[in-house]
Amino acid sequence: MGLEINPERPEDKLPYRGAWLWIGPEMIHLMELPNPDCAHAEFRPTHGGRDRHFCIGVERLEPLTEALEREGIAYTASKSGRPAIFFRDPDCNTLEVVEGLAWRGAGAREEARGCGEPSRK
Repeated sequence: MGLEINPERPEDKLPYRGAWLWIGPEMIHLMELPNPDCAHAEFRPTHGGRDRHFCIGVERLEPLTEALEREGIAYTASKSGRPAIFFRDPDCNTLEVVEGLAWRGAGAREEARGCGEPSRK
């Protein structure tokens, strides 16, 4: 695909193979996991962060967690301690939602790399 790999992925903290790829100021996190392609939750990892998922960002998690609780939809908090949750849609796909978009503005890629560090191509 020609996307640049982010070398800052903390390999020692993640128990699976994968890569973080830059796509503009955002990243795609690819995870190599031995998941069955099954729509039955009992056959999927209990914590969505250990399953295939995509992530979206929101300003605040609280309105979402309140809605999920009101509807009886289970979710788990990120194991890393950052403000993020994981839950499943009706087809058993995992969604990650992370709080905090202040750093996503102009220069986000440079900030994510470490205070305006020059691009590595």
